[in-house]
Amino acid sequence: MIKKIRNIILIVGFLSLIIWTFYFLFEKSQTPPEVFKTVTPFDTSIIKKTVATGSVTPRKEVNMKSQVSGIIEKLYIIAGQQVKQGDVIAKIKIIPNMLNLANAENRISAAQINYDNSKIEYDRNKVLFDQNVISKSDFQNFELRLKSNQTELEAAQNQLQIIKEGVSKTSGSTSNTFVKSTITGMVLDVPVKEGGQVIESNTFNEGTTICSVANMGEMIFEGKLDESEVGKVQTNMDIVLTIGAIDKESFNAKLEYIAPKGVTENGAIQFLIRASISKDNSAFLRAGYSANADIILAKKENVLAIPESVLQFEKEKTFVEVETTNQKFEKRFIKTGLSDGINIEILEGVKKGDKIKLPQLATIKN
Repeated sequence: MIKKIRNIILIVGFLSLIIWTFYFLFEKSQTPPEVFKTVTPFDTSIIKKTVATGSVTPRKEVNMKSQVSGIIEKLYIIAGQQVKQGDVIAKIKIIPNMLNLANAENRISAAQINYDNSKIEYDRNKVLFDQNVISKSDFQNFELRLKSNQTELEAAQNQLQIIKEGVSKTSGSTSNTFVKSTITGMVLDVPVKEGGQVIESNTFNEGTTICSVANMGEMIFEGKLDESEVGKVQTNMDIVLTIGAIDKESFNAKLEYIAPKGVTENGAIQFLIRASISKDNSAFLRAGYSANADIILAKKENVLAIPESVLQFEKEKTFVEVETTNQKFEKRFIKTGLSDGINIEILEGVKKGDKIKLPQLATIKN
């Protein structure tokens, strides 16, 4: 009897397991009802813009160069230092050119000989003039020749001193061996060191840059804009600069220059643009900061908008699907306005509170 009951229990348990398995598989095979996400129109500001990449640079940056060739004897500045116009930034020790030195010495020798001869003639005729042997007009010729030869000798001596030291006796404290700043600003870079050789700046040679000085109080943005975008912009447009080195802070600027000619870079035509950066921000901008410029093409504030990703198209018309009842939607044609690539202005077709179907492949960006 017990054995019979046990068999019955096993059979019932086995049948229950089979029934539960079939029920589980059946439930699993059923497709759940599709639930669509919805979005509602909202008020926002829409800014249509184009982006240019570039860097921050001083409007006025000058390279300081020497007027003479030689060796840097002393540097008086370091990068980051403020200097004023006329401040001495370096002293150059002249290494004279041997040919010029020999010519100058030969010139002194010739001038000295002429001066000595004229001095002898002057002294001899001075005695005759004092004794009234010769007339005053005759004596003046010897006096004039002496002064002329004396002037030539002094000029030759000054030339030799300039070749050797870069300064003459008659120049006083003025010397071209001292390199002075031509503007007031900050020293950005000092590419040379004491003991290094420099070449003078002249018509045929740019010369060695001793340092670069810039006015850091007036900064500009310089960047490149693609040819597909340059036709959309014009001078005096507002720009918002974002600088990678300065987090959570933006800078206002005004577009002031668009190059009339493009250049080819990486197979594309790029146009140089320049914008003046507003001084209303207290952050210190370093020369060379990379920056992105958002050039504002159009702007509307407090307009009704929806995410552009919910738009659907039928021929040349635009529509959205608006929920009528629980997960039931109807097609509704709309009229759109300004778009920033993420959100788009709605002029007609939907209102606040409408639930608009979000297509399965669409995404919404904040």
